[in-house]
Amino acid sequence: MKNLLIVLFRTFLSGFRNRQSQVLENAALRQQLDVLHRQIKRPRLTGLDRLFWVALHQVWPRWDEVLTIVKPATVIAWHREGFRLFWRWKSRPKGGRPRLDADVRTLIKAMWRDNPTWGSPRIRDELAKLDIHVSDSTIRLYRPHPTQPSSQTWKTFLSNHAGEIAAIDFFVVPTLTFRLLYVFVVMRHERREIAHVNVTRFPSAAWTAQQVVEAFPFDTSPRYVIRDRDGIYGSEFRKRFQSMGIEQVITAYRSPWQNPYVERVIGSIRRDCVDHMIVVNEDHLRKILRSYLAYYHDSRTHLGLAGDCPKPREVEPVKRGSVVALPVLGGLHHRYTRRAA
Repeated sequence: MKNLLIVLFRTFLSGFRNRQSQVLENAALRQQLDVLHRQIKRPRLTGLDRLFWVALHQVWPRWDEVLTIVKPATVIAWHREGFRLFWRWKSRPKGGRPRLDADVRTLIKAMWRDNPTWGSPRIRDELAKLDIHVSDSTIRLYRPHPTQPSSQTWKTFLSNHAGEIAAIDFFVVPTLTFRLLYVFVVMRHERREIAHVNVTRFPSAAWTAQQVVEAFPFDTSPRYVIRDRDGIYGSEFRKRFQSMGIEQVITAYRSPWQNPYVERVIGSIRRDCVDHMIVVNEDHLRKILRSYLAYYHDSRTHLGLAGDCPKPREVEPVKRGSVVALPVLGGLHHRYTRRAA
């Protein structure tokens, strides 16, 4: 009996010592948490940390007494967010439209990746040329960044007289040695065709007038040419226009929006071509522009031409073969065509 009492007493003392050790350990841990809480204003918790506290909130009523890292209201907000996510998952729509074929999805992603300056209408028209008909909304599902096409001005006037209107303008390209090259562009409105382009370091009225003559040989001159008020169009230039029977339509001061088509095509040349290259000299720039104009006229689709090219491009049926990507300008752009395997 005496031995039994001694065993029970020792057990009681060991339990007391264990309890005392746990209390001291908890106090030490809480003191460290208080130090961290003072130094770190906003601790970062992982998903597993949040899940632990949400589960503890469900099974232990006194959970908020030991919580020091975040506020109890935060844990309750986590729980409610999990509740919303759960029922959102339970209420997700089932069915819907059938998915595109894997090959078509891969092709659309490749077009976005290989042609960063393209938009969904351009890809839609390019796919239509391959006998693949996909809506813009479907193409936008795979778009990394949405783009917004700019609106056009003078729409009624230009559409009624497009066959008789041309436009001219200059833009500047820097070279490797920081010199400036002046690029002169002449375009016809009817098919967005670039009739002529040339490069010079020293533009003059006589040089510019000669470029117009080369752009419209053998009585192919348009009735109207739209231009701005640049001083390069001097008296010699105006006399040459009169001799060719061309009427000049001069835009208002600092109003490039009044000559939208040529401004748009200059923007396309910049975004699609010269902004991605370092030009060495005049000959190098002429070579680049010749390559781009071949792509522009034969391959590049246009919104203003109902998804066609300046030189009409046929629709290639599926039976012709699989889709092949042909690099243009060293892979800066691609033309997609069908070829038999």
